[in-house]
Amino acid sequence: MNDSPGWASPGSAPSDGDNSGTSPAPEPSERAHASSKWSQDQPPAAPWSSPGPGQNPPPPAPGWNGPPPGHGGWGRIPGQPPGGNWNHNYGRPPAAKPGVIPLRPLGVGEILDGAVSAARAHWRTVVGLTLAVAVVAQTAQLLTTRFILPAPATVDPNATGAEAINQAFDAMQSSLLALMPSVIIGQLATMLTTAVLALVVSRSVLGRSVTPGALWAEARPRLLSLFGLVGLLTLLFTAITAVGILPGALLGGGGGAALTALGGLAACVVTLWLYIRYILAGPALMLERQGIVQALRRSAKLTSNSWWRVLGITLLALLLTVIVAMIIELPFGVLAMAVDSTSFGDVINGTAPDFGWAYLIISGIGGVIASAITYPLFGGVTALLYIDQRIRREALDLELARAAGVPGHETPRS
Repeated sequence: MNDSPGWASPGSAPSDGDNSGTSPAPEPSERAHASSKWSQDQPPAAPWSSPGPGQNPPPPAPGWNGPPPGHGGWGRIPGQPPGGNWNHNYGRPPAAKPGVIPLRPLGVGEILDGAVSAARAHWRTVVGLTLAVAVVAQTAQLLTTRFILPAPATVDPNATGAEAINQAFDAMQSSLLALMPSVIIGQLATMLTTAVLALVVSRSVLGRSVTPGALWAEARPRLLSLFGLVGLLTLLFTAITAVGILPGALLGGGGGAALTALGGLAACVVTLWLYIRYILAGPALMLERQGIVQALRRSAKLTSNSWWRVLGITLLALLLTVIVAMIIELPFGVLAMAVDSTSFGDVINGTAPDFGWAYLIISGIGGVIASAITYPLFGGVTALLYIDQRIRREALDLELARAAGVPGHETPRS
């Protein structure tokens, strides 16, 4: 690893149980030098045997405290504040925190807090990026909804029997078809911003700032590969979904509806598994300068044996972003309904609304604002998940501390 936000390629540290990166044993001269650093004020040399029945242990030498209550070892070092916490006094020192996270394996709260802190620390750069992506994504969704999607299916409330089943099936197909472009475009935008925001988060972890110009210069050479990665994953997930629901859609009727539901459920399970497996491919491609296939393999390696943990944190971040987006978009949706009286009347009558331009534009503005706020949260969580997995598997915290200039982690001179 170097001092730039692009980090060392994998292989510089073990990932799966390789202990080749351990420090060699010190030379005799080094041991002698280290032993000379021990304090001259040592505990008494004798007696070390446990006292017999009815005997009390000898008092410690002057300047040494006895063991804390309920503990069999020596107490605190002279001059340190009392506390009786053996692990605190004699354990590892607190992890360095040059930026938004401590350089050690992270907890869920630290990942969420780090994502928010990174977005706040670089809000000008982050908002500029996410706002641009959100405008493009919302415009694409608006045009798709208005010009490409077919009119929503109508349902006759008085229909019975097979006719009611067929209408319900048609309505379900229409709803899924209307939802798919929004989901696909949203995922495209999310993957793009997540990968680029990984560069911002990498600077935040080191406690450094980043300007929009520097971010663009860093991301531009990788954009073509990033678009290829996002396009490949999108085609993969779309193909899996189509294979799941297409047989039932072609069959039609009640049996087709049941087959569509089962196939759609199976497709969702497979898609979710692959999505979590490859969720770290974007940060790996940007930060390690990997190719598309190598980034996918890298993500699969980092998430192996941690799939459920990555899934849980991802779902929590997704839940938070959905709640925030709903809070922001709800007033715009109400305003859009009030302005577009035709759509509002359709909703009141229980029929499928035919949204007009007024509704689409007002709700799209709300979507842009919500996306500009939620993209940094989800992207920051994903980037920090990547960093956390490398810390846990490859001791990346040591490389980060060295790059951040933390005292005691300087690069040894040859």
